[in-house]
Amino acid sequence: MVALTSAASLLALLDEPDQSLQVYALEQLNAIVAEFWAEITDQVSRIEELYENERFPQRKLAALVASKVYYNLGEFVQSMQFALAAGDLFDLSVKNEYVETIVSKCIDSYIRSSQVAFDSQQKGAKDVSPVDPNLVDVVERMFSRCIEEGEYKHAIGVALEARRLDTIEACINSAFQGGAKGSKADGSNGLTDDSKQAEAAGAELINYVFEASMSLVSNKRWRDVVLNRMVLLVTKLQNPDYFTITKILVHLNDADKAGELLVKLLVENTESSLLIAYQIAFDLVSSTSQQFLSKVVQTVQASNAPGAAQTLKILSGVPTLDIELTFLHDNNKTDLLILNKTKETLDGRSSMFHNAVSLENAFLHSGTAVDAFFRENLDFVSKASNWSKFSATAALGVIHRGNLSQGMNLLKPYLPGEAAASSPANSKYSQGGSLYALGLVFAGHGKDVLEFLRKNIRDGSSSGGQEGEVVQHGAALGVGVAGMATCDEDIYEDLKNILFSDSAIAGEAAGLAMGLVMLGSGDEKALEEMIQYAHETQHEKIIRGLAVGVALLMYGREEAADGLIDQLLKEGDPILRYGGVFTIALAYCGTGNNVAIKRLLHLAVSDVNDDVRRAAVMSLGFILFRNPTAVPRMVELLAESYNPHVRYGAAFALGISCAGTGLTEAIDLLEPMLKDPTDFVRQGALISLAMIFIQQNEKTSPKVESARKAFAKVISEKHEDAMAKFGAALAQGIIDAGGRNVSISLENRQTGTLNMKAIVGLAVFLQFWYWFPLTCFLSLSFTPTAIVGVRSDLKIPEFSFFCNAKPSRFDYPPKTEEATSKAPEKVETAVLSTTARAKARAKKSEKEKAEAEMKIDGGEAAAAAAASTPAASGEDKMEVDAEEEDAEEEEEEEEEEEFDEAVANEEVEDKKDIKGYKISNMSRVLPAQLKYISFSRDERFTPVKKFRSSGGILVVKDGKGLRAKTEFIKTIRERNLPPDEQGEDEEAPVPEEFDYETDTEL
Repeated sequence: MVALTSAASLLALLDEPDQSLQVYALEQLNAIVAEFWAEITDQVSRIEELYENERFPQRKLAALVASKVYYNLGEFVQSMQFALAAGDLFDLSVKNEYVETIVSKCIDSYIRSSQVAFDSQQKGAKDVSPVDPNLVDVVERMFSRCIEEGEYKHAIGVALEARRLDTIEACINSAFQGGAKGSKADGSNGLTDDSKQAEAAGAELINYVFEASMSLVSNKRWRDVVLNRMVLLVTKLQNPDYFTITKILVHLNDADKAGELLVKLLVENTESSLLIAYQIAFDLVSSTSQQFLSKVVQTVQASNAPGAAQTLKILSGVPTLDIELTFLHDNNKTDLLILNKTKETLDGRSSMFHNAVSLENAFLHSGTAVDAFFRENLDFVSKASNWSKFSATAALGVIHRGNLSQGMNLLKPYLPGEAAASSPANSKYSQGGSLYALGLVFAGHGKDVLEFLRKNIRDGSSSGGQEGEVVQHGAALGVGVAGMATCDEDIYEDLKNILFSDSAIAGEAAGLAMGLVMLGSGDEKALEEMIQYAHETQHEKIIRGLAVGVALLMYGREEAADGLIDQLLKEGDPILRYGGVFTIALAYCGTGNNVAIKRLLHLAVSDVNDDVRRAAVMSLGFILFRNPTAVPRMVELLAESYNPHVRYGAAFALGISCAGTGLTEAIDLLEPMLKDPTDFVRQGALISLAMIFIQQNEKTSPKVESARKAFAKVISEKHEDAMAKFGAALAQGIIDAGGRNVSISLENRQTGTLNMKAIVGLAVFLQFWYWFPLTCFLSLSFTPTAIVGVRSDLKIPEFSFFCNAKPSRFDYPPKTEEATSKAPEKVETAVLSTTARAKARAKKSEKEKAEAEMKIDGGEAAAAAAASTPAASGEDKMEVDAEEEDAEEEEEEEEEEEFDEAVANEEVEDKKDIKGYKISNMSRVLPAQLKYISFSRDERFTPVKKFRSSGGILVVKDGKGLRAKTEFIKTIRERNLPPDEQGEDEEAPVPEEFDYETDTEL
């Protein structure tokens, strides 16, 4: 057959009156259009006429040819329209660039149309435009092909975007029925193995849907619809994954179903079901709000099921906090030399510097219950006055956070009441600070102290004057933290009464606390009252408290907050616009929502107020913390802005999103900011660097040591600005927070959901720009980095698990060494010129003598002489040692890289293949270390939940039974009980009392 060199003859046939000739021409043109499309382009209008002719027998063929011509012309929209008109002639099974491009265009168009239709239905619109049937046909055929070929994830991805729940369910059901395409059963157990494999494939797809929904789906209503259906699908399985169900229910905030799930497991009353129930209870405590837990508790209490008492004990939060307190106390590695040096360098008489040292100490010992610094530095403590005293007392709440059993007793010397009245230094600032501290101790678990705090809110209003306002300020902050997300109407009314008193000091805290108590509720009445009062009051402090409080009300509400955001951003008052920016940050936190990001970027460059612009850039960190690598690229130009407030915001955006990651790209942007000409920009860079470097050492992040030196240098520099020194002191506290045993994590590793306390704590911490005492809120973001195995009786057995990495890789950073005094140097003796010349002549004669010997004895004498020369031998030795050290480092790095790659490719099967080590139960395990952790099935204690690098508290199954002899790790409470009472639920003894006011006569 002769190859065609032109399409002219075929194009001529299109003008023939005989339709059979026209059909023949189209068939031939369809085959050669990729080569001769340039010629065919001149006749494309004629081809279109044939398609439009309703009497033409092959209209679809004409449409297909026209589609291919327009595709080659780059007119993809027209090409897609004609491809749709071609119907079944547009063959999706053909795998070429044309088909793939047009299918992708069809999918994009279908997704847009489906989303519009879904959103219109959700809004109650009656006239919803139907999607083009031809478009539906192409997408349906694509779905069918994916399901037939076992490409379920491709179909699910499109279905999620296109709001096609039926397709998602069809993919999962297909996987359950036959497993993934190409998978083969073992054959030894017949259908049993097939069904297990199919169920595993289906469960994997459900997890994929959950993860994709969290990261890809921007519409909250649609996401909730999908996740609710996933719950139904999982519960129908013969062996449902209860932990997956829990993750979904936590995200849906469905406390009723979570309670029913626990009751179902308890009623089964098997060893396995009880252990799963206990693990779920621990997961709920670590990842849900007080309101959620209270509803679950009510459901479990009403059931009277076996194991309900133990489950309720776990849900109280006391075991979790007791375990975390013990871990942080026992593993405390605080470098006190750093803290003491900072204290000696910064003048405690300065209110800012006293705050800096008090807060640094609080962060360093956060949750450890180690408050010895105050007792050992009475002179420093005595310098506190007024609000510095307030912050110093509040710092005790950070140090003893989670010590529920002793919180009231620890703070009794400072709390308002008889003890305070009898104190020689009855300071209202210490009383207010102690109430704030009490809230921090009971953060998220405040049912035992809320009534006491409410009483002090009311008593403070009756005392009147500034002193009463200070007490109310502390009580309001305390009740806000302790009552976070309880949505308690009575507390809200108490706070509203303070607000309406129009006291600037108390009103600011009340506005903020109202948002904390009603956190995430979106309560319309509260919003209306708060915004109305913000318009009426003349106090900027109250407006600011209300602005942040309103943002807290819309936490996690996503598109439901859009109306309020529009309203706030149109306000003339910049403080309310500032609140609107934080509403975007908290409503869309962790979603990566593109609309929210565009809005923030627009505000960052267009708003006339510096505070608003600063907040807009910082808020990018909240939106994108699940994709930290995207933030450095996004804020790269903003970090070089002419406006220092924008640069400050860029620094914190990096700190928030990249906290604990040690991300190199973020560090490279922050390092130049340490030399920024503006003091508060340097402050922001210092704090953000500490947030990024938290729980990092030189192995995981080589620049961490230089950052520590930078913090110390800023503090010691005499001419450095006070604001930068304040930031450096906070940075020293953050980088080693919790005795070097905590990290900042805005996501719950147990459930993969938002860490509400951490996010809220970080958002309120950022308000320290206006009010230093709010710095304490950062402690809510600190998450202990540990793995703790707990038996069903809540005892902590002594056992170990394996880490497939070198111990040095995740070691604690080395502590600083105290500089030793140098011995006095010898004064060099003066040498006369005549003496120097004489020595030179003697040295020359020795050299000539050596050369003569070398000529006689050959090179051996010279070699021996060279080897015996001290300088030469030492130099050679140094070179050899350096080469050996470099070789060892390179070898170690290569081994680590090879192992990382093996882990990533899931090639590591046997822990014997890698040099590893054992880690004792209740030890520090870093987030980056979790992927190297493994539990052997042959061991006595194994987690009831499949270990998926989540860490935290793991309920373990005791292979020898609870009665078998074993050693246990006692919590702090148990250790201090009398021997005959150990193991029972007794209160922990009070640590040594210390009233710094009385002892220092403040």
